[in-house]
Amino acid sequence: MPKVVNNPCVLVIKRKKLITEMNTNKEKLTNKEFSKQLEIRTKRFAIEIIKVLSTLNRNSTGKVISYQIFKSATSIGANYREANRSVSKADFRSKISICTKEAAETQYWIELIYEAELLEENKIRKLHNECSELLALFNSIYQQCKEK
Repeated sequence: MPKVVNNPCVLVIKRKKLITEMNTNKEKLTNKEFSKQLEIRTKRFAIEIIKVLSTLNRNSTGKVISYQIFKSATSIGANYREANRSVSKADFRSKISICTKEAAETQYWIELIYEAELLEENKIRKLHNECSELLALFNSIYQQCKEK
C-alpha cells in the first residue's frame, strides 16, 4: 500500500486576512492544522452553495446553472481532501491544480448568477468573497509547489 504524503509543500500564506479567518487564535498553523481547517472551510463553502442553490428558480436556466455550480463548488473540497491523501508531490500538485480550476469555475458561475440577477446580491456576495479567497489560497499553494 502506498504511503500517504501529508501536504508535501510548505504552506506560507502571505495574506493575513486568510490566516485569521482560518485560525482565530492568530498563531502560526502547522501544515497538518492548516490542511484540516481548509478541508473544513471548503466543505462549509460547498454547504453554503447548496443552501443558496435551493432558493434558485427551478426553470430551465436555474436547473442548468445549479447543476454546473453544484459540480464545481463541491469538487473543490473533494479534490482538496484527495490532495491531502496524495501519494506523491506530483499527485498533490495535480489535485491542487484541480482545486484552483474548480474554484475559478465556481467563481464564474457565481458572477453569472449575480449579473443575470437570478438571486439577490446579499445572497451571492458572501459566496463570491469566500470563493475568491479559496481561489487565492489554492493559487498560492500551487505556486509554492511549483517552486520546489
